[in-house]
Amino acid sequence: MSDVKTQDPKRRALGRGLEALLPTRQTAPAAAPAPAAPAAPSGKPLEVDVTAIVRNPFQTRTRFDEEALNELTQSVAATGVVQPIIVRALSAGKYQLIAGERRWLASQRAGKKTIPVVIREVSDEQAMEMTIVENLQRADLNPMEQARAYERLGREFKMTQEQMAQRTGKERASVANFLRLLRLPQAVQEKVEGGDLSFGHARALLALESEAQILAAAQKIQALSLSVRGTENYVKGLLDPERKLGKVKAAEEPEIDPNVKAAQDKLQRSLGLKVRIEDTRGKGRVVIEYSNLEDFDTLLTMLSAN
Repeated sequence: MSDVKTQDPKRRALGRGLEALLPTRQTAPAAAPAPAAPAAPSGKPLEVDVTAIVRNPFQTRTRFDEEALNELTQSVAATGVVQPIIVRALSAGKYQLIAGERRWLASQRAGKKTIPVVIREVSDEQAMEMTIVENLQRADLNPMEQARAYERLGREFKMTQEQMAQRTGKERASVANFLRLLRLPQAVQEKVEGGDLSFGHARALLALESEAQILAAAQKIQALSLSVRGTENYVKGLLDPERKLGKVKAAEEPEIDPNVKAAQDKLQRSLGLKVRIEDTRGKGRVVIEYSNLEDFDTLLTMLSAN
């Protein structure tokens, strides 16, 4: 027997990208009898009734950008579906989506009766893997959808992070960072999924240890509309309060230009009072401090005499 016939179905799916998961020669799943029409898969696009297609239960995406979907709907209404969707045959003339859900939804919204499809004979396992990988290769999944997709590949297909990275064309470190998001409290995950917090905000919050700390920090970050950099600094301050205090103290006593320092010292000697010059590119102010009314009267006398 050839290697193709003896290989395990999961091993056949190894490769990079969706195309590598669409083998040209496979055995149809025994539990899925061929539908009445169209005929056996040929690899060529066929027109199929949009109502004969059902959503994939393995779909990773849970949210769609309505504006983008409406734009696609207008395009489909005007020019039709340019790229066929990928389906597999079910029983009773039905087909299950593998890839192309947005095109399918847009076709329904545009009032199309049929849609071009390519039929693939794949098992439940292969269909799920193909759907997840296809979604991960897209740029419009939110961070939590990506995190759950990677987790599912690891849980249901026993993939390592390295294998996930190879399959989706991502960096291994990126895969690891997405998986870490699942450690966040559910309430924070919902904020990330809803777009209230970005991936960068979420990654910074993971440095905190307790769930209570993360929840409190997430609320403050959102309330203050902190940037990712601001969030990172805020979290560092929570982890090391003494370091934060040191930064504040340093900010209160900035490094002074030597020329400004010389002028400041000269004024202090002349007035006998503490003087602070705040200079920024030649503009600023002179602050003279006094500790009692006697010092204040002396200062007024000296300034009036000049």
